[in-house]
Amino acid sequence: MVTVGIDPHKRMHQAVALAQDGTRLGKPLTTASGPQAVHKLLAWARAQARGGPVLWAIEGGPGLGRAVADALLGADQQVVWVPTRTMAAHRRLSGPVGAKSDVIDAVAVARAALAEPDLARHRIDPAVRQVRVLVDLRQDLVQRRVGLANRLTAMLHLELGLSTAKGRLSTRTALERLEHQITRAGVEEAVGFVLADQIRELRVLIERIAECERALKERLEPLAPGLLAIPGIGVVWAAVLLSQVTDVSRFSSSAKLARWAGCAPIPVFSSGRQRHRLHRGGNRQVNRAFHSIAMVQARSCGPAREFVRDKEAHKGRKGAYRALKRHLVDVVYRTMIADQQQRQAREATQEVYGPAA
Repeated sequence: MVTVGIDPHKRMHQAVALAQDGTRLGKPLTTASGPQAVHKLLAWARAQARGGPVLWAIEGGPGLGRAVADALLGADQQVVWVPTRTMAAHRRLSGPVGAKSDVIDAVAVARAALAEPDLARHRIDPAVRQVRVLVDLRQDLVQRRVGLANRLTAMLHLELGLSTAKGRLSTRTALERLEHQITRAGVEEAVGFVLADQIRELRVLIERIAECERALKERLEPLAPGLLAIPGIGVVWAAVLLSQVTDVSRFSSSAKLARWAGCAPIPVFSSGRQRHRLHRGGNRQVNRAFHSIAMVQARSCGPAREFVRDKEAHKGRKGAYRALKRHLVDVVYRTMIADQQQRQAREATQEVYGPAA
């Protein structure tokens, strides 16, 4: 089998082919980014593999290389994702000391795929893709809302001496209250115009975020009913978990999901002393989701409060919350497996009997 490593960029992709023993085959290929590059990549890879199978390894998560990965999968190719840290480690091991280039990175990507057979495989699920696109849109809208709220808060402080917290500018009620305050303050015409314009834009963003969340809920209810039923998991965090994990069955156990999410402690045993340290890697979006769910459960869910109280005695408060996160990974893993099995059974039934009337 020939392994092709791809270093993806916005406007171009760099590809290098390696034989099974790690030696380079032919010349590297530089091609334009996007799905239109697939025909050129396939023709080049077939020439290197001489009709044999090809494994495509792409650096990073489903980001810059997502379009070409989708197109390769549509052409019945095997595609795996190589984490950037893994690529960097192989570049330091096998590349020239201190050197870095697109070709060197692509070689490191391919060598990482040769050395680690359990890398995450790329899969396409149309329903999960819709959730992922909506999650990306909501994140963009929230970032714009936060930036605008920060600018509005600063202007209110400078012009009116108001110290409105930025978190209070995330609801329509808070904006209406703020408009009344500005009206009573009697600000200058130009200042009032700028403030009104920013408030109007904030109101539009808040409404668009709400529409996005309604669309997410509509798509999530048939996909992840069990996940939505877990205390502390709302529409947003359920959508993040589903869009990032995608096919949960690619993890053979909850321990592997916990390590991928950065929720599992890392063993650092030495000289007969057994201890662990915090894992600062992993998927940070999923890690943040588990952290937020744990915080909500610790405040409002009785069993979670008892769990944290029991662990605090010998782990401390932070250690207790980390233990709760790790426990939540087990719960979420079992729930996502059950949701996925129910969905597959429902789809299989529809294929045989057709959709329900």
